[in-house]
Amino acid sequence: MEKRLYKELVNYSKSDYYPFHMPGHKRNISDFLNDAYAIDITEIDGFDNLHDAKGLIKEAEERAAKLYKSEETKFLVNGSTCGILSAISAVTKKGDKIIAARNCHKSVYNAIEINELKPIFIYPEIIGDERISSGITVSQIEKALLENRDAKAVIITSPTYDGIVSDIASISKLVHEFDIPLIVDEAHGALFYIEGRSAVINKADIVINSLHKTLPALTSTALIHINGNLVNRDEVKKYLSIYQTSSPSYVLMASIDYAVDVMERDGNKLYMQNCIRVMKLKEALKKLRNLKLITKDELLLNGVFDFDENKVIISTVNSKITGKELSDILLNKYHLRSEMSAVTYTLLMLTVMDSDEGIERLINALYEIDDSVAGNKESKQKICVDNSLEKLIGKKSDKTVYVYPPGIPIIVCGETVTEDIVKEINENIKAGLDVKGL
Repeated sequence: MEKRLYKELVNYSKSDYYPFHMPGHKRNISDFLNDAYAIDITEIDGFDNLHDAKGLIKEAEERAAKLYKSEETKFLVNGSTCGILSAISAVTKKGDKIIAARNCHKSVYNAIEINELKPIFIYPEIIGDERISSGITVSQIEKALLENRDAKAVIITSPTYDGIVSDIASISKLVHEFDIPLIVDEAHGALFYIEGRSAVINKADIVINSLHKTLPALTSTALIHINGNLVNRDEVKKYLSIYQTSSPSYVLMASIDYAVDVMERDGNKLYMQNCIRVMKLKEALKKLRNLKLITKDELLLNGVFDFDENKVIISTVNSKITGKELSDILLNKYHLRSEMSAVTYTLLMLTVMDSDEGIERLINALYEIDDSVAGNKESKQKICVDNSLEKLIGKKSDKTVYVYPPGIPIIVCGETVTEDIVKEINENIKAGLDVKGL
């Protein structure tokens, strides 16, 4: 029988598969969305227009701005991607320099290519055997600014996909001394406002949040916050009208407004309940013997400024399996879906919509797996350099190659292919990860 996407999704929604991945609503259905067709409209009288908001949508955006303590906030229905494209396009002109963290999302590289910008990359330190990218430091940005005084903007990701947080307050202060704006891709930090560590509060000029990653909102929903006087807000809005669909979904906009409403009313309670679940889970996982929970304390000792505890990183370095294999076991045997798998670890995401039952299932599964994977990384298959890729060492890449998720390039156009890069690409391929761009 032919499979249909919509039927498969309905069947899947009735299964026992538990999501330790985005979207943040964790498939907890809201009453108002039980029949999405019933509220799916176009720009009819009385329901405003996203691209020229003056009524209901404008009021909803103002409520979101109040929640995030932002001077101005706009709804995004094409995800954080369109927010990043619009932000970079609004503050640069063709040929300008932009200082960018090398571990930014692929949308940053797309914006650089579209606008023909000259990127000055800042490379984060790589931590431990897991090879997790650290945050961007103030000293790194200061060096880049001093060497490139004609740069027009700085963009960094905080928190990263793995939950690594940079010192945004200090970075904002430094960047503003050079009279240019700081853009923060805070897609994974939509909950940070409640903790007092959001990039908006810490004076970044443009901040992008993906509501769907950690809050009860549908996929593709996001916010862009604009603050201060270093950014031409009309330019941001102009590019939003370019990069966003001309037929924005009212279902998605309703989902944004709903998520804001939930967090206004119950945010503190949901946040505290989530903190208790996180503490319970991480305390339990500290006793793993072969698998290993990467802790905040360990990351801080490695120079990380801060860490988002809603990210659960399980290292497989000291076991006989890879991160991809751990993810596959969780999925196939225990019906637990992780957010991302790498060669050396598996990443799981917690949100305010998780359940105690889900946490218990994860704890029990990881301990059962832990007992069966005794061994060490030396026992794993050695990764050899593929001859066809080896011939490219020393040459400039004309492709951007990345694993998705998370969509952070291993190499970008114009960078030199090195032996380490070839080994990393091969390692990801042989681990069964989805390598794009080859």
